[in-house]
Amino acid sequence: QVQLVESGGGLVQPGGSLRLSCVASGRAFSIDPMGWYRQAPGKQRELVAVIFSGGRTNYPDSAKGRFTISRDNAKNTVYLQMNNLKPEDTAVYYCNANFRETWNSGVLDAWGQGTLVTVSS
Repeated sequence: QVQLVESGGGLVQPGGSLRLSCVASGRAFSIDPMGWYRQAPGKQRELVAVIFSGGRTNYPDSAKGRFTISRDNAKNTVYLQMNNLKPEDTAVYYCNANFRETWNSGVLDAWGQGTLVTVSS
């Protein structure tokens, strides 16, 4: 199994920046892709960014230009740099990873416990 631990959330003023980190641990043949989701109160969980081991990234329109996902494959760590934060970015941010336990096993899904980001003056 793979465990994910996030860090870096907190309170930030509008226009500010935060950097989230997520470390993956445990035994796995591969961990790919890794990504970030968020869930605001009363809303469904939504994709924020995803990155593949080769470096390809995907962002929804709400994150393009403000959020940047990056990955250190050697450390099994994924980062989310968030700039120009807005009150509507307030949410619990969850790290996600797809992984395979062996070369021919199916893809499994791992989630972190979440880290709260609050954007407020």
